[in-house]
Amino acid sequence: LNTLVQGAWALLLSRYSGEDDVVFGANTSGRPVDLPEVESAVGLFVNSLPVRVQVNATDSPIPWLKKLQGKQAEARQYEYSPLVQVQGWSELPKSVPLFNSLIAFENYPVDASLRQKNKSLEICDFTVVNRTNYPLSVIVAPNAQLLLKIIYDRRYFDTATITRMLGHLQTLLVGMVANPQQRLQDLPLLTETERHLCLVTWNHTQTEYSLNLCLHQLIEAQVEKTPDAVAVVFAEQQLTYQQLNSRANQLAHYLQKLGVKPEVKVGICIERSLEMIVGLLGILKAGGAYVPIDPDYPPQRQGFIVQDCQISLLLTQEKFKATLSEFEAQVICLDSDRGMLDQEQTDNLVTDITPDNLAYVIYTSGSTGQPKGAMNTHVAVCNRLLWMQDTYQLTANDRVLQKTPFSFDVSVWEFFWSLLTGACLVVAQPGGHRDSNYLVKLIAREQITTLHFVPSMLRIFLQEQELEQCHSLQRVFCSGEALPFDLQQTFFERLQAQLYNLYGPTEAAIDVTAWTCQRESSEAVVPIGSPIANIQIYILDVQLRLVPVGVPGELYIGGIGLARGYFNRPELTAEKFIPHPFSDRPGARLYKAGDLARYQPDGTIEFLGRIDYQIKLRGLRIELGEIEAVLGQHPAVQQTVVVAREDEVGKQRLVAYVVQNLQADSLYSLLPQRSGNSEQISQWETVFNKTYN
Repeated sequence: LNTLVQGAWALLLSRYSGEDDVVFGANTSGRPVDLPEVESAVGLFVNSLPVRVQVNATDSPIPWLKKLQGKQAEARQYEYSPLVQVQGWSELPKSVPLFNSLIAFENYPVDASLRQKNKSLEICDFTVVNRTNYPLSVIVAPNAQLLLKIIYDRRYFDTATITRMLGHLQTLLVGMVANPQQRLQDLPLLTETERHLCLVTWNHTQTEYSLNLCLHQLIEAQVEKTPDAVAVVFAEQQLTYQQLNSRANQLAHYLQKLGVKPEVKVGICIERSLEMIVGLLGILKAGGAYVPIDPDYPPQRQGFIVQDCQISLLLTQEKFKATLSEFEAQVICLDSDRGMLDQEQTDNLVTDITPDNLAYVIYTSGSTGQPKGAMNTHVAVCNRLLWMQDTYQLTANDRVLQKTPFSFDVSVWEFFWSLLTGACLVVAQPGGHRDSNYLVKLIAREQITTLHFVPSMLRIFLQEQELEQCHSLQRVFCSGEALPFDLQQTFFERLQAQLYNLYGPTEAAIDVTAWTCQRESSEAVVPIGSPIANIQIYILDVQLRLVPVGVPGELYIGGIGLARGYFNRPELTAEKFIPHPFSDRPGARLYKAGDLARYQPDGTIEFLGRIDYQIKLRGLRIELGEIEAVLGQHPAVQQTVVVAREDEVGKQRLVAYVVQNLQADSLYSLLPQRSGNSEQISQWETVFNKTYN
């Protein structure tokens, strides 16, 4: 029985930590005392020894428990060894405890058999005082019913957590006894109540939206309602809803003549401008899917996207035509070719596009050194935008700032949320998203009510002296990075707007969870919230099992918002978009986000970081392996590792550590040949800033 409980506790620690090798302490009983010696014996008859258990997920309970029992028998030879001596045998420093939890098995000789052996011995009463120096102590008492009790340190645990832990321990014990033939990895952990919460209650997001229309069709419906309202403002220029619709239709008619139809991908490499909005909407109206290519990208990255995505048609501006003409694609300049486009019809187009067709392909950083294109559909994007309108209620009086580079998926809702609701879209000047002083002035001048920041830029923005001019702000959305608690508090100290924390990868139509930040918060953490409409979130371990509340696991996303996959990457798509283990619907999938998270007791989700080597810097997803792969191509580099460092709060930077190839030229050949090391570093930083915005 003692071994059974220890095995269950080992499994519990393994599931909680995600480790197969777990250590805890166990009280050994000491040498059995003969009955005649009881009256004269004085002292403590127990000692604590560390128990190290290897949890092999494919083992079945009985052989595994027998192996554990055998190791326990071997350990009995050390039962009189003081724990401090055992500590000395280990490689751990004296300041680090051998274990953080202890199991005490209370097998006191109080049953009838004892009285039968010694008629003169009478036990009237006894009291047990349990004291421990460990955060957790499990007391096991094998009375008429098995009694389990946990003594815990309130500095680390609360009552609700311990109650759940006892429930998990009981579930494991019952599972091992009820079905000893099953594998350890298949033993249940969650109680039925907790399993229902994680699977059903917290994922009850079904919402009826009109998802039979494509994105551009929703915008066309708004054009019919408010044709003369101002749709887009850029610098001193503006377009009404009707003017925007007409220009986009002219472009779409021309694109259709060039063969654009559903599933055809059209590249667009253009600075923020009215032409950018016309270009994006025109591609969608023609039935195609747009592929954003940032003009600041190095030519090699631009060329890779064009080739990898098999783009045969590129929309751009005259200033970028010379560079893009080197690629094997037809180039159309939306500014210098305006006269040609003006000859086309202005009426809405008829296409055979459906909501399941592609809307856009956005390239993200790749771990192997090559970016990968996430393919998102109209139905996924429309669900996301309709949820946003249902939740935050834009009106015709709202003015939304578009400042996110369109190679970043947040730009999708910046572009189109306002246009399908009748609000006004104000487009920031190129590069303006990096200039906090410019943003303050633009917000004040244009009376912006709604905008987005990545947390690192929000921190810089909140340091502006003239922030009181931004009194028009009503709602600020944060995503792209974890939102620190201190930044949330600074926001509420300086602005009267509402702050929202959103989370989501490019592979799941922008955002999948949302949280309304609280001005008066007792928790020193900002959650990422709960799943949005028609999205499900699961937090699973490496065996794809639900993890308990409060236990870290990998975040998986299900529902209508999932991308189709990665273009021309079937193996990577199969790796990241897996069959849905909790759904009976044919073809249902989950996206493996690679993010570490955990449920809080109320069902909200706390983001804990990345599982792999991907990071978020200035809101952009960066695979450190991609940078390492590029550096490794240089003949002077034998080995390299890239890390993200944050020597100052809110100021994160990338650092590459390089081992020189002694057979090649000096490492200094990595740097551009300019005079002055500071100038060389400055140039490198400029290139990086352009690449990663």
